Amino acid sequence: MLKIIIVSLILLFILFLMYAILPTILIRRSGRGITKRINAPAIALTFDDGPNPEYTPQLLDLLKKYGVKASFFVVGSKVEAYPDIIKRMSQEGHTIGIHHYKHISSWILSPFHLKKQLQMTEQAITQCTNEKVTFYRPPWGSFNMASLFLSKRYKVIMWSDIFGDWKVAKGKNGLLDQLLQTTEAGSVLLLHDCGETMGADRLAPRYMLQSLENYLQENVNKGTEFITLKEVNF
Repeated sequence: MLKIIIVSLILLFILFLMYAILPTILIRRSGRGITKRINAPAIALTFDDGPNPEYTPQLLDLLKKYGVKASFFVVGSKVEAYPDIIKRMSQEGHTIGIHHYKHISSWILSPFHLKKQLQMTEQAITQCTNEKVTFYRPPWGSFNMASLFLSKRYKVIMWSDIFGDWKVAKGKNGLLDQLLQTTEAGSVLLLHDCGETMGADRLAPRYMLQSLENYLQENVNKGTEFITLKEVNF
């Protein structure tokens, strides 16, 4: 009996390796079917995991203050909970993309359930904005064997720079310095406007916003251009 259990566990691990871990490694290393940088003389600010009723409006206020357009990869269930925030994003010229209906890794989604996550999120966004949904970023940047096929109708956007801003400790110490060093044209920056996902700190966006304001103030003053993904010529 023990031998059967061990063999079964080994087989399950091999299947998981083939279905989830290896596709993620291969896709991210090869860059096949994904975008990590943009071909533009500008920086793309992107935000994951929202909308959040407290922090996303503050972020929109901040972006409006500095005249910056950004891109948001939103969670479909939160779109349905806070449609007015999504409508505001659209009205103010930001790009809105898919980040699954629930913040669930593709590693544990069957092809059928991944397809549903994409469809339900696209529908939620479209109902708020009446706009075509073009962009997709999987939670945690995780893929499975079916991901590229099921998401082929979208542009899959990853990132060139990630900061760990989902932790309060990083927001308090190190985030601003890292941001200030990230000024290269073509960069895609990943930040988070919600701290409610697994592994994140609920208050983390508060400190992200503080660092982001300093970053925007310095870079807008020196002429750095920021663009939203729908302005990029892919």
